[in-house]
Amino acid sequence: MRKWFKINPIKKAILVGIMTIVIYLSVVVVTTPALEPLAAISAAFQLNSIVIIGMGVGIGLQIFLSEKSKLLGCKLDVKKKAFGANTGSAAATSFFSFFSLVPLGCCGWWLYALSLLPGIVGTGVSGVLIEYSQVLAYVGLGIIFGFAGLTAYKLKREQQLQKSTNLF
Repeated sequence: MRKWFKINPIKKAILVGIMTIVIYLSVVVVTTPALEPLAAISAAFQLNSIVIIGMGVGIGLQIFLSEKSKLLGCKLDVKKKAFGANTGSAAATSFFSFFSLVPLGCCGWWLYALSLLPGIVGTGVSGVLIEYSQVLAYVGLGIIFGFAGLTAYKLKREQQLQKSTNLF
């Protein structure tokens, strides 16, 4: 039964990337009762296609690197740190990207969340978060890819270290 869970790293990365996109779009549909699901998804892709696809690719890449390091027997301590950082970055990226959908009638629930924001972080911070929500979404995407790049670098360095110790 354990062999069923052993999926090759590329397949697992693609699966997790697709699941990330499906979860994002599910949140869009659930929080947009005023629009038909296809209309809400269409609006989300029109405004946030880079964020949606970028999150799927970035998180899939991180999963691939993590799985690859396990297969190679590397001693990278990235899985927990990277997973937590990527989860936090993906949540923040999604949160900020949803703001841009509110004027279109998408994600009506987020309008409620926005109305609570000044009471939580103050008016000034709320204004900045709302005004620069798209930029912040791209920053979150950059963080996701930054952690993937850091993991790739550590994996490469660990592979080189293993090769050099195997020579002696």
